[in-house]
Amino acid sequence: MLEIPVLDTQGTRIRSETVDPMLFGGCVRYDLLKQAVVAYRAALRQGTVATKDRGEVAGSTRKLYRQKGTGRARMGNARTPQRRGGGRAFAKRTRDFSQRFPRKMRRLARDSAILAKVVGGTALIVEGLHFDKPETKRMAGILRAAKADRGALVTVASPSEPMLKSVRNIPRVEMKLIGEVNAYDVLRSRNLVFTPEAFQALKAEVEQARSSSEG
Repeated sequence: MLEIPVLDTQGTRIRSETVDPMLFGGCVRYDLLKQAVVAYRAALRQGTVATKDRGEVAGSTRKLYRQKGTGRARMGNARTPQRRGGGRAFAKRTRDFSQRFPRKMRRLARDSAILAKVVGGTALIVEGLHFDKPETKRMAGILRAAKADRGALVTVASPSEPMLKSVRNIPRVEMKLIGEVNAYDVLRSRNLVFTPEAFQALKAEVEQARSSSEG
């Protein structure tokens, strides 16, 4: 069994949450995490670049001068890639870089990434993360006390605009709903911070998915 420390807003450990590794796949699937990172980063690429080849640029297709007898190097028409204003030799085309990454694989990759954070000791639960108004200074102090100020993904169970505004101006800190978190989000953050409600929602979702797959 693994343990996730539960801290208060002062950074004091008040208890720990026990986690069964089998709930998150039993072991860290490094191959799947690699595939997830490649897939998510590929999806970020726009792929909207486009250049013209020799058949698309404007210009005559007439040979500029005869092949032999001029004393100059042989030359084709004005559209050849060797001439200024000619087409590109290997023109770039608009393409879709996205890769197929099914839902079950996405879920397994996310669970494996969370398990990696738990095993590495960089996952924690912070109680008292409730904001009635935006307080960036207070949020930064809480993360500093929890030793998560060098980068963290803060997960919540429900949307909170004051909390979002408290987080968004802190460098290397991001907030997301637990249902929207993916493996890439978890891996690129140094620490993974749960609210108690977010952690319970995650456990309920994983247990439900596991029972449905077994059934």
